[in-house]
Amino acid sequence: MNPNCKLKTAALAVILISASGVIMETQAANPILPMWEYIPDGEPYVFEDPDNPGKFRVYLYGSHDNLVTEYCGRDQVVWSAPVEDLNNWRCDGIIFESRRDANGKPLYANGQSDVLYAPDVTMKTDANGNKTYYLYPNNQAGGRQGMIAKSSRPDGPFEVCNWSSDDPKLAVGDLRFDPAVFVDDDGKVYGYWGFEESWGAEMDPENMATVKAGTKAVKNMIPSNKQDELFRFFEASSMRKIKDKYVLVYSRWTNDGEFGLPQSNYTLAYAYSDNPLGPFTYGGTIIDGRGRLTTPDGKTIATATPGGNTHGSIVEINGQWYVFYHRQTGTNEFSRQAMVAPIEVKVTEGPGGKVEISEGEYTSEGFELNGLNPLERHSAGIACYYTGPEPARASFPNFLFTGSYVDALRPKIEGYDKPYDLRVNHAPVVNNTAGSTVGYKYFNFDALSGDSNAKLLVSLTPGGIDSSIRIMIDDPVKGKEIGRLDISGALPQEAIELSTPVKIGKNVKGKHALFFVFDSPTKGKSTCTLNNFVFSK
Repeated sequence: MNPNCKLKTAALAVILISASGVIMETQAANPILPMWEYIPDGEPYVFEDPDNPGKFRVYLYGSHDNLVTEYCGRDQVVWSAPVEDLNNWRCDGIIFESRRDANGKPLYANGQSDVLYAPDVTMKTDANGNKTYYLYPNNQAGGRQGMIAKSSRPDGPFEVCNWSSDDPKLAVGDLRFDPAVFVDDDGKVYGYWGFEESWGAEMDPENMATVKAGTKAVKNMIPSNKQDELFRFFEASSMRKIKDKYVLVYSRWTNDGEFGLPQSNYTLAYAYSDNPLGPFTYGGTIIDGRGRLTTPDGKTIATATPGGNTHGSIVEINGQWYVFYHRQTGTNEFSRQAMVAPIEVKVTEGPGGKVEISEGEYTSEGFELNGLNPLERHSAGIACYYTGPEPARASFPNFLFTGSYVDALRPKIEGYDKPYDLRVNHAPVVNNTAGSTVGYKYFNFDALSGDSNAKLLVSLTPGGIDSSIRIMIDDPVKGKEIGRLDISGALPQEAIELSTPVKIGKNVKGKHALFFVFDSPTKGKSTCTLNNFVFSK
């Protein structure tokens, strides 16, 4: 683990002991990076590992939510994983900071660097097969255009390559907010950008920064949320080429009442074309961060944070397509975490051919597509379903919860070189009031099916009131109750581990959703803080 990715201070005190008495390191569920890392706006790419020729890694580039009280941060890091082991992510360190000008002098008198927003990366290969990686860190500030930096390695470090020849503090270029850059098979380069206004252009391949001479940028390449009721472009352009089709992934502002919910920019959508600059055909929604669910009575609810922004893209890894996006955690929009969902992509080649992308499901699985292992201890913070007695509300930049939600911890840790060590890879679910439900999709129960000795061990911090937790599978209301935990109001309000026998029938095999349903005669007060849990046999 690169030391630039460590957080340095004192360790957290939570019960993280397994049934065997050993502290465990969990796999990379959703969120796919450790709970202490906040990487939104993720752009995933598969690049050759520069240290292992012929081997490939998935690199996730994003902004860095470490300013806590506002979006993003003043550095950008990259995480990567070998394509053959998507649970083994590592931090490759800080790849960019914009602290100094072209002459190596501080950009600002106070020595501070720019805030870096949603980035993108692209790769060019020259006639000799040499690869150059270009980073677009999205840092328009101080009267400058956004910087562009390049490196011979996908993990950097990246050095600015578009300084102005007239002023060492300025950069040149035509790309603006949320830049995305794409190198086509014929070597032509295209750029995309925009906030509530979609832009695209062919770029100069020599400088990778300016619109190519003799061409013009295309304004309103797809209609914005202020122009139509279909495309409704908001921000977060990301271009991918799939076979002979150009697929633009973007943040879409839904219509009020669409999907049975209030309008939101918490969805990623796509449009496609036979040409890199259009015209485009609207495709549909790829992921909805609200975790929307239609109840048996036909009502649609948000089962996760009800609003916020999102940004991400799609990538094919080992023949499987995924959408990478981010989720909101905590009580405001400034603690966003990297998520992934499998999707299906179908392309009908030829002029006018369709691109069909299935909508991904908001789950806790990450890359565990066959379901999470119930015999492995998991942080409660991988919850993908958390509702209260009344619906949660979004009021920018805050979220108002009447019940359960994932807390956005900024853990103080020192000396840990395993990023998924549960002593630090910890996010509790808090405010578990009576009428709240916390859920996980999905666990694979093959190993526990029909086991009469199975137990569920739950690490929690009691809230000082008499309460109980019903353990349900498949559905929190109409599903099967497999166990129950009673929590006495007399218990000390410190982390403890409770256990309950669970009745998992012989027919409970494969993937099932798991729910914790909180009951108490005391309304409006949290019954407990949920830390982590594991099944045993």
